[in-house]
Amino acid sequence: MSLGELVLTPTGLRFLSRTFPVTIGRTGVTTAKREGDGATPAGTHRIIGLLYRPDRVAGTRLPPWAQPIHLQDRWCDAPDHPSYNHLTRKPFGNSPERLRRADPLYDLILPLDWNWPRAVPGDGSAIFIHQWRRPGFPTAGCLALSRRDLLFIARHAPPGTRVVVPTRA
Repeated sequence: MSLGELVLTPTGLRFLSRTFPVTIGRTGVTTAKREGDGATPAGTHRIIGLLYRPDRVAGTRLPPWAQPIHLQDRWCDAPDHPSYNHLTRKPFGNSPERLRRADPLYDLILPLDWNWPRAVPGDGSAIFIHQWRRPGFPTAGCLALSRRDLLFIARHAPPGTRVVVPTRA
């Protein structure tokens, strides 16, 4: 493992010789990820982008690969839909997860390549690194950090950066 990887450890998320407090899915880490199970998938994943709310985060503070989140942006979590586990910009039904939320959780998102780009229906979607609700409050399967720590990682972890989630962290 290299300094340029993000590695989940028992004490936090290690990156560039620093360890950041992190929260994971409410049911822990799993090797058998399923849609809606609340677990963080074990394995080696890669960051596939950087999305941000331009009305809440200054794009000038972010690297050039950052993309703004638009009003109609969704992440499809409907296993039977052709856009399953992909960003979509057209509203449909109630299933797709809105990326423009009232709370700050998705003001800055680093999507991971879990079950992407060829998504297997039901194997889980929308595994992101995002802002936490508060320290220790679990996610629905994502990795979550403080806003300050998330901004640091977003500035220093370009697409392709490895994110290692061991079976036991």
